[in-house]
Amino acid sequence: MIRVEHLSKYFGGIHAVEDVSLEIAEGSITGLIGPNGAGKTTLFNVIAGAYKPTSGKVFLDGEDITGLEPHELFHKGLLRTFQIAHEFSSLTVRENLMMVPPHQHGEYLLDAWIRPALVRQQEAEIRERAEDVIRFLEIERVADELAGNLSGGQKKLLELGRTMMVDAKIVFLDEVGAGVNRTLLGTIADAIRRLNVERGYTFCMIEHDMDFISDLCDPVIVMAEGHLLAQGKAADIMQNEDVIEAYLGTGLKNKPGVSSAAPDARPAKKAGKSAAKATSAPPRKKAVKRRQSK
Repeated sequence: MIRVEHLSKYFGGIHAVEDVSLEIAEGSITGLIGPNGAGKTTLFNVIAGAYKPTSGKVFLDGEDITGLEPHELFHKGLLRTFQIAHEFSSLTVRENLMMVPPHQHGEYLLDAWIRPALVRQQEAEIRERAEDVIRFLEIERVADELAGNLSGGQKKLLELGRTMMVDAKIVFLDEVGAGVNRTLLGTIADAIRRLNVERGYTFCMIEHDMDFISDLCDPVIVMAEGHLLAQGKAADIMQNEDVIEAYLGTGLKNKPGVSSAAPDARPAKKAGKSAAKATSAPPRKKAVKRRQSK
């Protein structure tokens, strides 16, 4: 599906992505994790056409797509969402969905004037497709709500729905779970899983929620400082000491199934001293001067 070969992206002297090679298999849900500044979003932006690579190649189904513009990749079935949803806030959820398909006859004044029947027919087909998306995502209750009034999680569902309005081959999801409550996060995860199983969608997602990644993704790719650090099943990644040190952090040490050999001795010691100092010292009372009445 997607093959990246020796990809690098520099911003002046900053090597945001350095000699990364990876593959995203057709039909997979691939997770991409790493600390802030690891190069994940830059890699997404290069693959999705927002940035031109400094060097290296990107292939989609064997075709070299390196450097193509986002709208060109859109027509080839490569789509991406963003951490902050980009909805048309003054349109309803249904209207947002209907805006997605390209080359609509109603967009052209001449077609609307001389071929109104064709315009109505195409609009009816697009509306039916939007209704199918609404039913699939179970968002009937908000279908006529203005998109600007939706919660953050509902907007993420809408973005997912918009990818369904075209024939997407692969969808790149940028922190789809960011700022989403646990209930809606479960709904989003279920929708992604169903799209993958029932409709053959391939996904690659950046995400910081390891429970979300573990439940959905196989394989998981880890980046750190612009390089590829590890790749494998989520359970193996969570026990990889290099990954724990570079990204997952010491807080994961006590999770079931995670290696206890994480290098957390020094940070824990410092935290312990601070905590002891904070709890052992009695609170100071501020002296309050009272004015004496004469």
